[in-house]
Amino acid sequence: MSDTPTEPMPHVTIYTDGGAKPNPDGPGGWAAVLLSGPHERAISGGEPSTTNNRMELMAAIMALETLKNPSVVTLYTDSQYLRTGITEWIANWVRKGWKTASGGAVKNQDLWQRLDATAKRHRMTWRWVKAHDGHPMNERVDAMATAAREAIARGPRRSA
Repeated sequence: MSDTPTEPMPHVTIYTDGGAKPNPDGPGGWAAVLLSGPHERAISGGEPSTTNNRMELMAAIMALETLKNPSVVTLYTDSQYLRTGITEWIANWVRKGWKTASGGAVKNQDLWQRLDATAKRHRMTWRWVKAHDGHPMNERVDAMATAAREAIARGPRRSA
């Protein structure tokens, strides 16, 4: 046994959102706000051609990959696809070699594998929050994801 005291894992609360318009194959944006004690970090990004589900996954991935150390994480999402996928479906997908219950390929396998790998570094609790229901942090990440999507849709800025 080591004489070095172990540091308690920090607790981080994360709110995420993502979307694409049009869905599928439109520009998409994702966003996350990470809260830990007095610290707050907001991140966002997007892709020119994607889906709502890929952006929901990217929001969670990017938030978790932002954390430098293993943490106790409570992640809030308005995506049942994300929450149910990571808490219920993924174990069966892995066991079946990334096949669905009907034997088809798992959609977004690349992102599910990335999310699974980064989530395993942390003690995770996944929470669902109803979208567009006035929850201040969900509304905030929704606005951030929309702004990221709109910036992607406008394309690169051109100098005069």
